[in-house]
Amino acid sequence: MQQYFVKGEAISPVTIEDKDTIKHMFQVMRLAKDDQVVLVFDDGVKRLARVVNEAEYRFELLEDLPDQVELPVNVTIACGFPKGDKLEFLAQKTTELGASQLWAFPADWSVVKWDGKKIVKKVEKLQKIVLGAAEQSKRNKVPEVKLFPSKQDFLVTLDSFDRILIAYEESAKKGERATLVEVLSSLSGGEKILFIFGPEGGLSSDEVAQFEAKGGRKVGLGPRIMRAETAPLYGLSAVSFALEMQQ
Repeated sequence: MQQYFVKGEAISPVTIEDKDTIKHMFQVMRLAKDDQVVLVFDDGVKRLARVVNEAEYRFELLEDLPDQVELPVNVTIACGFPKGDKLEFLAQKTTELGASQLWAFPADWSVVKWDGKKIVKKVEKLQKIVLGAAEQSKRNKVPEVKLFPSKQDFLVTLDSFDRILIAYEESAKKGERATLVEVLSSLSGGEKILFIFGPEGGLSSDEVAQFEAKGGRKVGLGPRIMRAETAPLYGLSAVSFALEMQQ
């Protein structure tokens, strides 16, 4: 059954106002009177809804659904600005794997340089990707996308997290494998976790020191060195395995 995110409160009847959602519902999927879909509002609750007037894009809410697929912890993925379309790839895949937020910042070794206008356009594109991925993967929430214009803007946000994990290539090279296991085994529901990943080439030692000063801990992600767009998926998969698959 098709799922759509709708901004606002769940008050029946509901009139869909977003043009892209209307197009997909009534032109692509050709919804007609009495067809049913799942609508998810700002509260993250999935609700079964029935078309009552396709000309006016109006739905009746039938019942709340118990389906809850969010990770038990809030995981933010933060990456140094990568090259090409890697952020687009990460927007889709980290959403499917349960990330609550996708952030990116200009790291010391980021090759790309984005000004304010480029960042605004990039965020708009990523938000559309995240929305589509959240609908496809039946999420209860749409992840937030944020691109920081400077590393300092990113650094001031670190105090809001319960745990900060720094995926550091040098730790992996030295065979460090215990910290990630230790952290994942001690997590409690509702905690806010920040995973920091570098761009191509990784994080500089100065950056790592800055993140450590904010309470970050260096973690290795196994014996193999992963690409910038692969490591965040490993981190999210590890969280899911530790908290969702071993209960």
